[in-house]
Amino acid sequence: MLGSLTMYSTTWCGYCRRLKKQMEREGIPFTEVNIEHDPEAAALVEKANNGNRTVPTLVFADGTALTNPSLAQVKSAAGL
Repeated sequence: MLGSLTMYSTTWCGYCRRLKKQMEREGIPFTEVNIEHDPEAAALVEKANNGNRTVPTLVFADGTALTNPSLAQVKSAAGL
């Protein structure tokens, strides 16, 4: 599952910056998509969050999503 993790974020989101730094420090690879610049990504985040643009939203290879997860939750979902 590693390497196919996508983080949907915005530039102004402090929670996104914090989780991104934690994941980088732990060596967890991910792709970041800014929903402010990608309407399709914004729609995906809204669908995963009952119509809300809540970030960070992480989507894993199996299609499962976590919204504003802790690092421990990300590691568990990624099988680490």
